[in-house]
Amino acid sequence: MRASLLKETIKSLFPIKRTLCIEGSPGGGKTTIVQEVAAELGVPYIERHMPTMLVEDFGILFPSSASGDSTLAYKLPDWFPVKGKAPESGILCFDDRNQASADLQKVLANICQARNLHGVSMPDGWMVVSTGNRQSDRAGANRVLGHLRNRETVIELETHLDDFRGWAINHGVRAEVISFISFRPGLLHDYDPQRDSNPTPRAWVEGVSDVLGTVPAEAEYECFKGTVGEGAAAEFVGFLKIFRKLPNPDGVLLNPKTSDVPSDPATLYALSGALATRATEANMERFNDYIERMPKEFSVLSMSMACRRDPDLCNTAAFTRWSVNHQDVLF
Repeated sequence: MRASLLKETIKSLFPIKRTLCIEGSPGGGKTTIVQEVAAELGVPYIERHMPTMLVEDFGILFPSSASGDSTLAYKLPDWFPVKGKAPESGILCFDDRNQASADLQKVLANICQARNLHGVSMPDGWMVVSTGNRQSDRAGANRVLGHLRNRETVIELETHLDDFRGWAINHGVRAEVISFISFRPGLLHDYDPQRDSNPTPRAWVEGVSDVLGTVPAEAEYECFKGTVGEGAAAEFVGFLKIFRKLPNPDGVLLNPKTSDVPSDPATLYALSGALATRATEANMERFNDYIERMPKEFSVLSMSMACRRDPDLCNTAAFTRWSVNHQDVLF
């Protein structure tokens, strides 16, 4: 399931508090999606990292504080939402659940079904969501116990270019990365457990976009290789050379009707991204004049990226004219 549909599905299941497990290969954004859903719903979010937890982290037996009482009672962790004390609704996320031991899975199964921990109930409005990798990913995932699996709906996350591109634009990912992934979508999430490093959405954002402009240019390839792997890093560095030799996008926007339009696809992808980052309401007429001279698919790409970055551009007369000319394209 694509990220955009997954977010809507979680929101749809939230009112009935159906327990959900999101699975997929590492770096696809599973946990980020759950975090964003909680933020969009405006509800509290609690996250626990299962591989680093012990059974004792879910509660320990402790002597009663009453004088002369020899009984033992469970002391619960402070993160567990207790009915009557915690907010009435929220999302409780168990991250990397599939790496948890069988004992931890048993505790989680009871939380999912009975909605309590050692007899202490959660508020009725809390939803339990887990995330995890598959055993085939060889990322440390264990076999999920049958009775736990039977208590949840399992959805596999599918990485999709449009979803990533929209998220990346909204979160300030560098135009170089967005343009390259548009040019080479197959490298967005090419996870192979046989390789030491793999291109994934997380790697492109945290290990490439965040590093660009931080390390010396001579060190970029080595840094990228250690994040997305040798092949993807080599292609990206080659694309960077094209990106950095582009005609000055500001100059293009000053002379949109006379500036050259490249014919090489890689250069067109790079220029589409560079122009989209510079589009404003003030220069929208010139922006439109130039991209209308580009091949149709690159005109659509550049306009889509620009409007995703700044939705107010859709209110301009230039956009209206462009949309009429491209009304056969849904983006």
